[in-house]
Amino acid sequence: MPFGEYPYSIDDKGRVVIPPTFREFVEDGMILTRGMEGCLYVFPLAAWRRVEEQLEGLPLTDRDSRAFVRFFYSGASKTRLDNQSRVSVPQTLRAFAVLETDVIVAGAPNRLELWNPQRWDTMIQAVQDDPPKPDLLANFTA
Repeated sequence: MPFGEYPYSIDDKGRVVIPPTFREFVEDGMILTRGMEGCLYVFPLAAWRRVEEQLEGLPLTDRDSRAFVRFFYSGASKTRLDNQSRVSVPQTLRAFAVLETDVIVAGAPNRLELWNPQRWDTMIQAVQDDPPKPDLLANFTA
């Protein structure tokens, strides 16, 4: 599972270096798409297949399900690391996540996340200020 957070820059062609600790996680290819809270999700292909199965199981007759599938799929882009361990982020996804010059590359269960640094700081501060409710963490053990 990838974990940690790493600050990087986006070059003028929209490429971001994937940190060395995350490279093996996405070495077979990846899917970039819109994520929650204004970040981008980066799924390795195997994890994306599991996500697709869940999305395909959503009811076509449910308006919210259709809207979420559109949100998630229409932004999706399949890519691979280049020879310098960079990933090219399409302009539409960069605009969605407000990735201009700097980016936080963060690990999460089954995915990586790409964040605008100010959004990342705001999100982390919000969790510190208002931690998850106790019932959400009821089965969380160290």
